[in-house]
Amino acid sequence: MRIKMCSVHVKDPATAFDFYTSVLGFEKLLAMPEHQLYIVKSAEDPDGVGLLLEPSDNKVAARYAQGIRALGLPAIVFGSPDVRAEYERLGRLGVQFTSEPYTDAFGTSVLFDDTCGNLIQLHQD
Repeated sequence: MRIKMCSVHVKDPATAFDFYTSVLGFEKLLAMPEHQLYIVKSAEDPDGVGLLLEPSDNKVAARYAQGIRALGLPAIVFGSPDVRAEYERLGRLGVQFTSEPYTDAFGTSVLFDDTCGNLIQLHQD
């Protein structure tokens, strides 16, 4: 058994799709605008898990997304072999971070705003 797909709630799937592909560098796995259905995948792991950009168009999803953001918690964690290099690359593209990368007992991480309602954690592999 393996994880085939996971999701992250977003305010606008089409806008999220643009950010996740053109800024973060993910690739299109599926795009059906007429159904607000957008799924991306890692360019570095083409057979890996798909990420569904799930519309937060119901009260429960919206409250959940707002609640975890208000607590400063990430909606999802992405991995990178070099968090500092990604921080610098994404910063040049205008991505807003909550701080500079930090290292603690769990490794090196940084949080950023995905412009779609979420904080995303980038953790060094």
